Amino acid sequence: MGLTKTENFTGRQNEIAAVAKVLAHPGRIAIIQHLLKVNQCIVGDIVNEVPLAQSTISRHLKELKSIGIIKGTIEGVSINYCIDAEQWRRVQNLFNGLFDSYVLDQECC
Repeated sequence: MGLTKTENFTGRQNEIAAVAKVLAHPGRIAIIQHLLKVNQCIVGDIVNEVPLAQSTISRHLKELKSIGIIKGTIEGVSINYCIDAEQWRRVQNLFNGLFDSYVLDQECC
């Protein structure tokens, strides 16, 4: 399979694709949904809610942090995770812009 030629696409297209790639795992969606529900928690709390091993959850948290959608603050020996509100709005705007560009009444093939 060939490499994606990201330079052929706009920055916005590349950004949407990068975010979509990170979000494209049900475990990551479950983590986000849990954080949205509880506002903030440590990895152990997520392990109790999401049916994945602690090491797998840690890898998913790393991916979510890579796009900035979550952030973590160190509290003693634990990291307390939460949704990064500013980045959450930015990602929301990215996808809203994509979905809002569809004209509902236009004819389709």
